[in-house]
Amino acid sequence: MPSVIRFPKKTSTMFSQPDAFHWRWLGLLIFACVIASIHPLEIPSYLLHQLGTLIGIGLILWLTFKRFVSRSGFALSIIFLLIHVLGAHYLYSYVPYNEWSKQLFQFDLNAHYGWSRNMYDRLVHISYGLLLYKIIFDVFSVWLPNARRGQTALLVIQFVMASSMFYELIEWLVAAGMDPKDAENYNGQQGDVWDAHKDMAVATLGAIIAWLMTVVKRKYG
Repeated sequence: MPSVIRFPKKTSTMFSQPDAFHWRWLGLLIFACVIASIHPLEIPSYLLHQLGTLIGIGLILWLTFKRFVSRSGFALSIIFLLIHVLGAHYLYSYVPYNEWSKQLFQFDLNAHYGWSRNMYDRLVHISYGLLLYKIIFDVFSVWLPNARRGQTALLVIQFVMASSMFYELIEWLVAAGMDPKDAENYNGQQGDVWDAHKDMAVATLGAIIAWLMTVVKRKYG
């Protein structure tokens, strides 16, 4: 009989309650939100994006108080929200990363890679899978203590795919009720009809990369 592939078991755990480590990271995020609120490009769209930030903070804190989140999962989640807050200030489509790159490093990113659009939103979506993989894995590990690591990792990747699709649907519904110009600023498609599909694809890619990094770390770390 062919051998059955078995995923290695993981040890179930509950994580620590919030302490100074968590509050420092949260303080950094709040400080970034205050700075980002100074003269945003367009206040209505900025507030819509920052509503997502508030929901994210509330969810992360709730999960942390429930002891479902590791320190690394918490920190990586805050880093993701910091990237999002910067994008909210500039409406994603206008983050001047290329100008910063030329000023600091004399390197034209857009010209080098042949980009004809602002790619900051792609960074945010790949960061969604890459940086939130850990917190999602933490939560699933607590909820499903008998699942093996590989099974939990597969669930995390599937969750990233599903939640990315759900976000794109919500974004579409919100934008459908706006003035076309406001909808474009909020949605940030920049004329790309496949924008939503690419966003979901890079988020999934980010989660797969995060999983591969954990595999390599466990094997060689």
